[in-house]
Amino acid sequence: MMKVFYPYAYFYPETCAGTYLIDNVIEASAASGIESLMTVPTPTRDVDTGMFWRRTEKLYGGKFRIHRFHMYGEGKNPVGRAFRYLLCESIQFFYCLFKKYDVLFIDSTPPIQGLKLPLVKFLRRKPVIYNAQDLFPDSLVGTGLARKGGLLWKIGTMVMNITYRCCDKIIVISEDFKKLLLQKGVPEEKIVVVYNWVDQNAVVNIPRAKNKLFDKYQLDPSKFYIEYSGNIGLTQNMDMLLEVMKELKTTHPDIGLVLVGEGAYKAQVEEIVKRDNLTNVTMIPFQPYEDISYVFSLGDAGLVISKPGVGANSVPSKTWSIMSASRPVLANFDENELKDILAGNECGIFTKAGDKVAFKQSIIKLYENRDLCKKYGTNGRQFVMDNLTREVGTQKYVDVIKEVCKK
Repeated sequence: MMKVFYPYAYFYPETCAGTYLIDNVIEASAASGIESLMTVPTPTRDVDTGMFWRRTEKLYGGKFRIHRFHMYGEGKNPVGRAFRYLLCESIQFFYCLFKKYDVLFIDSTPPIQGLKLPLVKFLRRKPVIYNAQDLFPDSLVGTGLARKGGLLWKIGTMVMNITYRCCDKIIVISEDFKKLLLQKGVPEEKIVVVYNWVDQNAVVNIPRAKNKLFDKYQLDPSKFYIEYSGNIGLTQNMDMLLEVMKELKTTHPDIGLVLVGEGAYKAQVEEIVKRDNLTNVTMIPFQPYEDISYVFSLGDAGLVISKPGVGANSVPSKTWSIMSASRPVLANFDENELKDILAGNECGIFTKAGDKVAFKQSIIKLYENRDLCKKYGTNGRQFVMDNLTREVGTQKYVDVIKEVCKK
């Protein structure tokens, strides 16, 4: 029986989109008769570090085995996190050398995973699949953490060139990602585009009257809410979003913002909300995955936002969750295929990243036209059902795994 090995940095119960995605892939693989093995540190991100986690676990009828190795908790200090990544990768390197598997499947978090591939590939002679959920070091330039042509950029480019050269297949999440890799000289036959899907049965519309989170967080059912759910970090342009809410507080007091998530910039956001007395902003921590429908049904519209230069080559996966919950998308983002998807399928409004005036007007437009808001939401759900179901996405991953094993 074919076996795929996943040396990963995070997995359930840690809360990040990648953990749900790869769990979906592994479950689909098990249904296709493929065994999976994962080595991963004990969970520390957004979980109770005092909880006991078994060293080994078996799921999906025994076809998925998890081996957890002990690792100290992940802090917010970037130097400490970088050292933790290096330590984890050192351990994973030996697992890659000595575990039994037919396919090695690695992820783009952390981006240094590719450094172990030349020796692993030489000694094990196994096909490698790289799941590129992010493009490094390009993403660092967008956040301002690196300068194109600078030392970090050069090191990152070297690491990724090694990664791309050693991989048999590279899965990317958009056509824009593919174009960028082609510009970097990656052969087209290596690249497979698989959009991040949404579990259409797990993310559905919850009517406001039945949404338990409204009572829990004392939201006003009579108000029009926009919602952001996800990482509250440096790249999401929270400053601009809060400036818009400050202006709307005066001109449109019935419009509220719900912020769901955690991140490096959350403390600053809380400080701004308090300083400017933004009573139209409600902050909610991450919720359990089983409540995902309640989360994405909180708003009348869902937000996809970033600073200029950050999202030129990606479509955030939260876009599909917003659509699956029958909510229109309000995107303030770099121009890419997201703009075409929203316009071509009439499921939201796109404005250019950093254009505060246009973004504010898009919010007001849906606030003043509830029929249009509902129409965009309905169209978004239909787009998901036609193109982005879990079954369609996971089968594409399974097909890639089977393809590399035939070679």
